[in-house]
Amino acid sequence: MEETATETLLIDAARRAVAYLAGLNDRPVRPDHAAVAALAQFDEPLPEHSVDPQAVLRLLDELGSPATLAMAGPRFYGFVIGGALPATLAANWLAAAWDQNTALYNVTPATAVLEEVALRWLLDLLGLPGDTAGAFVTGATVANFTALAAARNSVLRRASWNVEADGLFGAPPITVVVGGEAHPTLFKSLGMLGLGRSRVLRLPVDDQGRMRTDNLPELSGPAIVCVQAGNVNTGAFDPFDPICRWAHEAGAWVHVDGAFGIWAAVSPALAHLTAGMARADSWATDAHKWLNVPYDSGLAFVRDEPALRSAMAITAEYLPTASPQRNPSDYTPELSRRARGVEVWAALRSLGRSGLVEMIERCCCHASRFAEGL
Repeated sequence: MEETATETLLIDAARRAVAYLAGLNDRPVRPDHAAVAALAQFDEPLPEHSVDPQAVLRLLDELGSPATLAMAGPRFYGFVIGGALPATLAANWLAAAWDQNTALYNVTPATAVLEEVALRWLLDLLGLPGDTAGAFVTGATVANFTALAAARNSVLRRASWNVEADGLFGAPPITVVVGGEAHPTLFKSLGMLGLGRSRVLRLPVDDQGRMRTDNLPELSGPAIVCVQAGNVNTGAFDPFDPICRWAHEAGAWVHVDGAFGIWAAVSPALAHLTAGMARADSWATDAHKWLNVPYDSGLAFVRDEPALRSAMAITAEYLPTASPQRNPSDYTPELSRRARGVEVWAALRSLGRSGLVEMIERCCCHASRFAEGL
């Protein structure tokens, strides 16, 4: 049977993608000046008429591919950035072909079920409570935003303030406590939530960036305490047990920013770093780092499922008001979004528990070898 134009285009795209990946082992990590200069050719007037899709793809590949940073290659060491496992890249392509708006179970049951299964597996792997709610979002920044929205609403509700209905005008002030080396994206989330980037209470840290617990302040009223699983500069973990005990005694919500470090909980050799982490109330992490799924993919976990739902769920005449199934949009800032959970499911299904443990421990062994060599 003769190929359709769409089939020819997609096969060509796959061929070009495979060729790009094959060249990552040998090409420079940074694009050269000529490749970057050639990007100016993209800056042209909008075509007045339609253009052959294959010509568009060819231009995209010939100008775009040489000017990319080889993040997906084996010699990229900048920032905390993962690659993409073969299974996750393939799942990403297939999910793009499905083109599912993963908002409601009744509309997109396949992707909704895959997210629910992946969530259950993740809670098991990370040692978090089995009834914890989860959200598949763009990355740790939005995961922090999502979890902290639930935190904000929950601590204000305990103070008899309904922030969903009445906003923050006149609300009791919320004390937000962070370590002195909290990640800047955490402050971005706090700013978007109306909690203020400059109003936070920064606690002293040790020489590894861990929050010190020798002189914790007294907390009163609505409060949120943000701790780290993996300092971005040192990899250090805050002492979760004493911080959670101190915070919970004061009725505060504890949130864990664990963009990459939370995955240490999966490894028997590294899990001691996360001791007490499961006592927190919410957690944020990236899947596009250590789980190695394509960009963008983040995860928010919230112990109090009703708190997350009340912060995120919406209703409309054209949306079902009640469903026995989990509707993904009830847990995320977006209503319409792509099916990020498909790649997460593919990563976990292909690696299995032992494969994920091996990958995490291998990365840490490589890091130790670099440290010893330096």
